[in-house]
Amino acid sequence: MEIFSVASYITSFLTILYVVVVLAFIRGWHKLTYYQPKQPAFKTKVSILVAARNEAVNISKTLDDLCAQSYDPQLTEIIFIDDHSTDDTARIIESYAPKGVRLIRLNEDRALNSYKKKAIQTAIGQSTGALIITTDADCRMGKDWLKTIVGFYEEKQYKMISSPVAYFEEKSFFERAQALEFLYLIGLGASTIGNKKPSTCNGANLAYEKQAFYEVGGFKGIDDLASGDDELLLHKIAARFDNNIGFLKHHDAVVYTHAKPTLGEFIQQRKRWASKSTRYKNKSIIVLGVGIWLFNVSILLNIGIGLFIGFYLKLALWQLLVKIIVELLFLYDVTGFAKRRKLLVLLPVLNLMHILYIVYIGIAGNSGKYNWKDRMVK
Repeated sequence: MEIFSVASYITSFLTILYVVVVLAFIRGWHKLTYYQPKQPAFKTKVSILVAARNEAVNISKTLDDLCAQSYDPQLTEIIFIDDHSTDDTARIIESYAPKGVRLIRLNEDRALNSYKKKAIQTAIGQSTGALIITTDADCRMGKDWLKTIVGFYEEKQYKMISSPVAYFEEKSFFERAQALEFLYLIGLGASTIGNKKPSTCNGANLAYEKQAFYEVGGFKGIDDLASGDDELLLHKIAARFDNNIGFLKHHDAVVYTHAKPTLGEFIQQRKRWASKSTRYKNKSIIVLGVGIWLFNVSILLNIGIGLFIGFYLKLALWQLLVKIIVELLFLYDVTGFAKRRKLLVLLPVLNLMHILYIVYIGIAGNSGKYNWKDRMVK
């Protein structure tokens, strides 16, 4: 009986901790008001930076969207950095030169672990805009995307602005499940910004002042890690400028991209994202991540032991029920913003997949290498 009491205590503690964390997410999300543009001056010079490697299949659509922006072309600079592509990526970018698109070819001869940071830093050094905006070479955006970001920046004067990213055009159950899980991550990042404790963002839709980038030393200290051009830079800017970070809650600010079609690609992507956690300096973010990981571990342990002792299976089922309910409350608002509430029917199934994935990625993402753009990096 004493063993059961200890198990109940640990399970209850971790479950209550997780509930408190998700309730904090809900609180942070509601602190973010939907942006209502006033009368911005629209006088900010902007440099849009896109690092590209072997993106010939998708890059024309991204180029078309960027060239079609409603923001003043005289205040817009579009720079693509070709990262040693072996397909027609560079040629396609060059064909957009008449529309004002600049091409920089990354010509590093020595091996690097972070080609993307090198690409972005090189482009920032050659850029003329006061506001840097990064996106990816396979993303889509509406014509008012840039105008919405600039208006928000001119009104709020944040040092960094994280904007929403969402999946679209899903072709399978696996991709739809990713779409819901990804909205959870985007909502999580937004809510921590709402709570003035920024934890995560996505480089596919990120803006920051060039001066702020240089004031925090750019990518210095994190440039040996392949990933982290977004999240680790967020932490540096948040620490230097007293969490003066904003999240742009507006439909015109959303950037769209595709889910990973295979489990292998999905795992490699998530390992890359998780690898950044080895460089977190903010202890509260580390505690948050470890707490969520331990909660998911406890569910797996209770399920495993529960196959032999029914008491533990009851604990696991209770945890799962609580997890689904509290995440439903959070995702109801986030999916409502994204206009994807139909995805919520996947939540019970996604929960089981998510537990396995969180536990595995928590270990694999912090140990060893992963494949990114046909390179093995760490």
